Amino acid sequence: MRIHHEMKGIHYIHRRTEQPPKMDFHLHDRFEIYFFLSGDVHYFIEKNVYPLAYGDLLIMNNRELHKATFRSDEPYENIVIHFDPETIRQLTSAFSFDLLDCFVNRPLGEQNKIHLLPHQQDELFSLFHKMDCLFRQPADGSDLLLATYMIELLVLLNRAFRHNQSPLPASVVPEKLAPILDYIDHHLDYDLSLEALEQQFFMNRYYLSRLFRQSTGSTIHEYILLKRIARAKKLLYEGHNVTDACELSGFNDYSNFIRMFKRIVGVPPGRYRKQHS
Repeated sequence: MRIHHEMKGIHYIHRRTEQPPKMDFHLHDRFEIYFFLSGDVHYFIEKNVYPLAYGDLLIMNNRELHKATFRSDEPYENIVIHFDPETIRQLTSAFSFDLLDCFVNRPLGEQNKIHLLPHQQDELFSLFHKMDCLFRQPADGSDLLLATYMIELLVLLNRAFRHNQSPLPASVVPEKLAPILDYIDHHLDYDLSLEALEQQFFMNRYYLSRLFRQSTGSTIHEYILLKRIARAKKLLYEGHNVTDACELSGFNDYSNFIRMFKRIVGVPPGRYRKQHS
């Protein structure tokens, strides 16, 4: 089962699959709301891993690297909304309530899981049900209704974020892996080859590779590559030129940077800079 719809700047997907999909680390230009319904999933965001239970809700901005790790072949169901933050700003420009507060006013990779009180969870289910019905039988005004539901949803999430937060669960990242992730995050312009990490942490490179894959379902090389691309996007957005973005994000080969950036982001870094400057 798959329900999906896109209007200007908002993409809604409700899917249920008998087999979990293949997924790797990824990064969006849009913000994301992720609502978990079923499956055996640990969700990796930056340096934290959240074991998910029915009704859990995660939020991610466009700088947060994330990935669902499937721990078994249980059927998987979730609802995901990707949206352009500028679209939301335009919808609510006349109002003082900041609908993007919970996405941007928190440390990177922290407080991604929002605690919902029972009545808030009921409201959330009601909104998602309305969205599902809207897309099963689209009619005139559906896009306007979707925008209205999105505003309701974001008001709900921000109220929950501000007033009903509970302490974050302990990360399930292995103790040996946590300092390595922290080191990578703060040294993206250093040599982060397996050989260099082996010397830095006195850990066998093959053991490190195996530990990382067991914990995340992906390779440490892919993780570092996407962290560097995320850094480059931030630098380009802030106005740095392409050469500086290449060097400061840890790419030693300019042509490789251009190639990798275009493959992952979809456009060359120069065009990305023009689009977001």
